[in-house]
Amino acid sequence: MAAGDGRALEALYDATSAQVYGWALRILRDEAAAEDAVLDVFTQVWKKAAQYDPARGSVRVWILTLARSRAIDRFRAEKRRSRREDGIEAALGLADDAANPETASEASRRARVVRLALESLPVEQRRAIEAAFYGGMTHVEVSEALGEPLGTVKTRIRTGLNTLRRVLSDAMEEGA
Repeated sequence: MAAGDGRALEALYDATSAQVYGWALRILRDEAAAEDAVLDVFTQVWKKAAQYDPARGSVRVWILTLARSRAIDRFRAEKRRSRREDGIEAALGLADDAANPETASEASRRARVVRLALESLPVEQRRAIEAAFYGGMTHVEVSEALGEPLGTVKTRIRTGLNTLRRVLSDAMEEGA
């Protein structure tokens, strides 16, 4: 398959697709989403076949690991989308505070404090946090986008968020 043999992909699909679908369905609990996840997995298998390392496990384990990751990524993306939509619907029912100068001033002050706190982080942590939170990327996507190992990205985000929490807490107490 790494050499571009479509028959190899077909044989692999026939041998493993039911198990991949079952795995995705168990995580996603939605047939259409599970079908999409299966398509994503086999597309990734086709594109990254040359990266498969038999020393790290069987082909089936590799594919099921990809399936689990894809299903979890889809589950989290759907959860984020749902939260955004819920937030928008809730906001539609709120009064418009934009006309209130005091509220606008406080929001501007808080935004400035957050920007300064982000700028105080090391570049690697800031880039990872911005990609995850402003870019809406999963840890896996951040890892791929930055070309860094997944564990490194997770550590940078966790460390950066802990630092931000401390810096922002101090800044809010001081009334900055």
